[in-house]
Amino acid sequence: MEFDWDNTSAVTDESSLTPRDIEESFEDPFAIKLLPDASRFSAQARYFNMGRSATGVGIFSVYRTNGKQVRVIVSRPFTEDEAYFYQRKLNQSIS
Repeated sequence: MEFDWDNTSAVTDESSLTPRDIEESFEDPFAIKLLPDASRFSAQARYFNMGRSATGVGIFSVYRTNGKQVRVIVSRPFTEDEAYFYQRKLNQSIS
């Protein structure tokens, strides 16, 4: 998977995330990839990724892809609810 980092504003200013952290969250074998059902997202083919970096940081990303290249629109650390959702899905996967 190749990433397009022309838009470096994908990382929110208040977070300490790096492009490498974000790429690692996509490589997480337990990452959750979602296609939103809201028409405003699907009309522009935006997707959600929830995964952890190699250091264990939970990262929520909104991205677009053409199947070959990923363009991250915005990324930020998990909220408490997202961390709970991710952990619940992880527990279901390994049970």
